[in-house]
Amino acid sequence: MTIARRLRLGMVGGGRGAFIGAVHRIAARLDDQYELVAGALSSDPQRARESAAELHIPGDRSYSDFRVMARQEAARADGIDVVAIVTPNHLHHPVARAFLDAGVHVICDKPMTRTVEEAEDLVDAVAASGRAFVLTHNYTGYPMVRQAREMVLAGELGAIRTLQVEYAQQWLTEGGRPGAWRTDPARSGAGGSVGDIGTHAFNLAEFISGLSCTELAAELTSSVTERPLDDNAHMLLRFAGGARGALWTSQVAPGNENALRIRIYGEAGGLAWEQESPDRLLHSPFGQTSRVITRGSAAAGPAAARARRIPAGHPEGYLEAFAQLYRDAAELIRSRSENRKANADTALLPDVHDG
Repeated sequence: MTIARRLRLGMVGGGRGAFIGAVHRIAARLDDQYELVAGALSSDPQRARESAAELHIPGDRSYSDFRVMARQEAARADGIDVVAIVTPNHLHHPVARAFLDAGVHVICDKPMTRTVEEAEDLVDAVAASGRAFVLTHNYTGYPMVRQAREMVLAGELGAIRTLQVEYAQQWLTEGGRPGAWRTDPARSGAGGSVGDIGTHAFNLAEFISGLSCTELAAELTSSVTERPLDDNAHMLLRFAGGARGALWTSQVAPGNENALRIRIYGEAGGLAWEQESPDRLLHSPFGQTSRVITRGSAAAGPAAARARRIPAGHPEGYLEAFAQLYRDAAELIRSRSENRKANADTALLPDVHDG
């Protein structure tokens, strides 16, 4: 069956005032592959209705209970094809499970779950459902991140020896309760900065290197007495094949806004990338002059080119990277409905196993 229309998208969470919900909606619209038609945007019925009205969702497809939404949308002839989950972390597992069991594809914000047990349950649920599950580690959508991965896997750095990855922010430097649910173990899970941004750094290390981390040693700390979860962590990483690495994640680092950085070194050279200057990748072949590869340069390969939307020199960033995952997810969902092989870029999507 060919889907000759936009995919019908539902959303759980992301109502009025929610930052990440708006990001997902913009990303879904950017390549015109989705239409938002239903949502359980809040557990409060009035807030859910008001949020749905602002987004032009019909009243009969605005829900205050995600379980009701999953059942009713699955029963409709024009029901949603895929749901985006943009709730606090403690709801990721039950919401994903409800929609997978109803036969609906899932796009879920990270971290996937609060516990290993929940994660393993979702692995089984995805396998049983036959539906796509995409985890929005959106930094994997940047053209130069895909360029870096392509270069590493092509052997341009030789055998990987060591890597350094970090994600530093400053927004929890003061005390008090900013972003209250993110520092609440009941809603966030056991990880504070580790769950919020450390997961992105860890995922980026494995994505670019192509290596799996097999062991780690970590020190998690909280800088504020009343804060029950970590706001800073240092980790030592060991990877399959012998490579070693270090990961630093912090939300109490003044001067850092969204400073995600990675440096990776092999026997033949190194690469360095920073999220705040995303169109530039520094390549340092051993014994040669370092060079900067930009998104539009001749040195950028096909993986970067396929993730481009606008001409070089016009900055391409966070929203476009997010949109790349939505575009690749649309191709994956369409290919399954049309019983054909998906294009190669869908293999780059973070999935339930990454989660």
